[in-house]
Amino acid sequence: MTAPTDPSVSSCGFVALAGAPNAGKSTLLNHLVGHKVSIVTPKAQTTRRRVIGITMVGQAQVLFVDTPGIFGDPKRPLERAMVRAAWDGVDDADLVLFVLDVARGLNAQARAVLEGLVGRHRRVWLVINKIDMVRPDRALPQIAEANAILPFERTFIVSALTGSGCDDLLAAVADALPESAWLYPEDQLSDLSDRALAAEITREKLFLQLQDELPYSVTVETEQYLESPDGKEVRIDQVIYVLRDSQKAIVLGKGGSRIKAIGQAAREELTKLLDARVHLFLFVKVREWTDDPERYREMGLENRG
Repeated sequence: MTAPTDPSVSSCGFVALAGAPNAGKSTLLNHLVGHKVSIVTPKAQTTRRRVIGITMVGQAQVLFVDTPGIFGDPKRPLERAMVRAAWDGVDDADLVLFVLDVARGLNAQARAVLEGLVGRHRRVWLVINKIDMVRPDRALPQIAEANAILPFERTFIVSALTGSGCDDLLAAVADALPESAWLYPEDQLSDLSDRALAAEITREKLFLQLQDELPYSVTVETEQYLESPDGKEVRIDQVIYVLRDSQKAIVLGKGGSRIKAIGQAAREELTKLLDARVHLFLFVKVREWTDDPERYREMGLENRG
C-alpha cells in the first residue's frame, strides 16, 4: 500500500523513550510495536544505538525511538557516544516518554535523566513502568516527586511485561502526533536492516548465556548476509569482538560449547524473525574496538571523543 501524501488524512511523529538504564524501555518498545525490534537483557546499558520501532494506529504512524539508557558521568568513549545518541534522540522527538522503573523509584540515575529533560522544550509524558512488580499505591508518591521536578502533560502507569496500560498509552501517543505524511512504508517495523538486527540478536544471546561472566565490552558485527533467491534461506557470518584472549575463552567455552549454545539460540530466534532457514556462522576475534571509528559506525554511533 502506498503511503498517503495528504497530511490532512495522516499523522506521523517520533516518540523518544528516555530513562535510566534498565527502566524497561526496550521491553516497552517491543510491546508497543507488537514485534521484537530491540533486544532485552538483564544487563544494564544493553541498548547502544538508537532503534526506531514503527507501528500503525489507524492513520497515525508512530515512530518509537528506543534510546540507550542515560547515565551520569560517562567515562569511556563508548559510554559518551551512547549518552550523546540518547540525548540526540530526545532532542529530535515530537514527544518524549520518560520511563520510570517504579520498583527502583526516582533514584540518582533516574533523577539525573529527569533533570536533564528540564528546559529542553520538548513535550514530555511520564510513564511509570513495571507496576506488576509492586503494589499500585507505590506509584503515587513517585508521580508527585517526578512532577515536582518537571510538570508532565500526562502520566501513564503500565507494565511493559504484561501489557497492562499499554493500549491506552499507545492510543494517546497516536492522537498526539502532528499531521504529516508517513515516513516509512506501512508494513515496515524498524529502521534496522536485517543484517543489523541479526547482529543485535546474537549480542542479546551472548548476554543472556553468559550473564556476569561476559564483560560489557563486547560487540557483534554481521560480515556477510546472503539471502537465497527465493528468500527461504539466509547465510549469516558474524564476528564477535572481545578485548582480550581471556574473554575469547569465555565466549568459546570448553570445547566450543558456549559459542555453540549462543549460535543455536540466535539461530532459532532469527529463523522466526526472518521467516527463513538460517545458517549462522560465528567467529570470535580479539580486537581493541571500543575507540575504533569503524566499529562505532557499524553500531550507528558517532565517536567524537
